[in-house]
Amino acid sequence: MDKNNVYAAILAGGVGTRMGNVEKPKQFLNIGGKPIIVHTVEKFFSNDSVDNIIVLTPKQWVNHTKDLLAKYLPASDHIHVIEGGSDRNKTIMNAIQFIEDQYELNDETVIITHDSVRPFVSHRIITENVECMEKYDACDTAIAATDTIVKSDNNEYITEIPDRSLMYQGQTPQTFKAKKLKETYLALSEEEKQKLTDACKIMVLKGEKVYLVEGETSNMKVTYPYDLKVAEALLEE
Repeated sequence: MDKNNVYAAILAGGVGTRMGNVEKPKQFLNIGGKPIIVHTVEKFFSNDSVDNIIVLTPKQWVNHTKDLLAKYLPASDHIHVIEGGSDRNKTIMNAIQFIEDQYELNDETVIITHDSVRPFVSHRIITENVECMEKYDACDTAIAATDTIVKSDNNEYITEIPDRSLMYQGQTPQTFKAKKLKETYLALSEEEKQKLTDACKIMVLKGEKVYLVEGETSNMKVTYPYDLKVAEALLEE
């Protein structure tokens, strides 16, 4: 990709309600002696495919995040911390707007969106996401489902058991041509926006192809207290 055209958007908007009674969002909890979000940003900061990093957090955590990154990472004008939106996709749109305002948004601009609480993303995954943008407008990192997936329309009993060989579990990064993603999002109706679960669905709802990048089981999301123990064990390895 062209230099200075690949932006990593680290999505740190969660408040960590599923982590239980903690005093701060899960992305700021420590594993291996430093905050999860720092581990995550380091992966993108040290990857040659990424030119700039935009970290998006709730407004009240912007300054705290800036202080953390200044403490653990070398001073860099390639890392920016800004306020996220009211949901995941609005947060991504904030990142794209920042690119448009501060840099340049063109047909080749690439945005890699990644959960701040997936600190074990590998350099292979990041690099393959970026390389996909040479051919495609969107890609999603996913792993083949190892368990049988069951569907329930009423949360009481099974209504469908899909063919497991066709099922994947989505991870992040999810990577896009940024201008195309913005245009597709703005073309959605309000009803369609209510159906969104992640950024890839923006493209799927409008019939756009989303390429699959092979994920890794270690690319876990730290969501529950148990996950912190698993994360500590992975770091020790």
